[in-house]
Amino acid sequence: MGDLKPSVVVLVNQIGEDEYEQMRQVDPATLGFKPEYDIHVLTVREEYSAIVKALRREGFRVRLVNLEENLRKLERVLHRNPPDVIFNLVEHFRDRSELEFAVAGLFELHGIAYTGGGPFSLALCQRKGLTKQVLLANDVPTPRFRIHLTPDILRRHGLHYPLIIKPAREDASSGVDRDSVVYDYEELKKKLAQVFTEYSPPILVEEFIEGKELHVSVFGNDPPVVLPMIEFDFSELPEDHPRIISYDAKWNPLDEIYHRVHSVCPARISKRAHKKVTEIATDAYKITGCRDYARLDIRLDKHDHPFVLEVNQNPDLTEGVSLMESAEQAGYSFSTALRMIVEFALARKRSR
Repeated sequence: MGDLKPSVVVLVNQIGEDEYEQMRQVDPATLGFKPEYDIHVLTVREEYSAIVKALRREGFRVRLVNLEENLRKLERVLHRNPPDVIFNLVEHFRDRSELEFAVAGLFELHGIAYTGGGPFSLALCQRKGLTKQVLLANDVPTPRFRIHLTPDILRRHGLHYPLIIKPAREDASSGVDRDSVVYDYEELKKKLAQVFTEYSPPILVEEFIEGKELHVSVFGNDPPVVLPMIEFDFSELPEDHPRIISYDAKWNPLDEIYHRVHSVCPARISKRAHKKVTEIATDAYKITGCRDYARLDIRLDKHDHPFVLEVNQNPDLTEGVSLMESAEQAGYSFSTALRMIVEFALARKRSR
């Protein structure tokens, strides 16, 4: 028994159709443009399977559990055969992303080690306005902003154009499109009204930082380490598209915009900017209670001053994308990075 490797449950909550399964039926020749990247990307199930296989290669005893919105399945994991570690990939429950933190709270109540953010950090980072207030209170720069519960806004609102408008409690760039950046009051009113028809309040209005956008991944706990940064190359975007990572640019390979935004790692920034971003990212990671791994979205203004846009706890772990692209640039293979995340959780369990 003493030679048994730790057991890991990769816990997910996936229901309904997988849109990437449907994309397998699309012929790239019918798109009307020449895609630069493969439009037949990994399905959600394939991404989960890749994580399970990688952890098994690292010697763990692994099983995949899909809750499928069934609380009894979760109870069986926690009561009947609890693993040494839960690899927590649950992003929502009952189709509500705001319940993500509650699932992690059940792990805490049962004393089971799990990867990634704790309940407080998960709840905080889902609330963009509150996160920004916490960052500002601790001298971490973030763009000036307003939170709106109604679509009404005065002409003299106190912010400087251009502005970007997005839902304050969505993630993965939901609600961000080519019209999200506005340049005058009429555009602001129109876009704000539209977002309120599509998303529940609060809605975030913030000053748009016109400069380089970075994905800054932070890894580990004692101390946390900033991985090689990713810079986004917007040079191939159409002139009428703002230099942002919209939802389509991030997730929709059937849209031409997806093929016009490119990642560059490591980022092409000065040593001075790199040092400042590292400091800011580390501070934000600690202040918001992140642990094990997180990704921060940061913009540099024309003077290379960094501004934290968002803190993403438990970000996407697709091989070769975002955090994993940075990890590979740092010399960690996909399976090594996943093993280290599990080991962070095991170390936390031992320390208790």
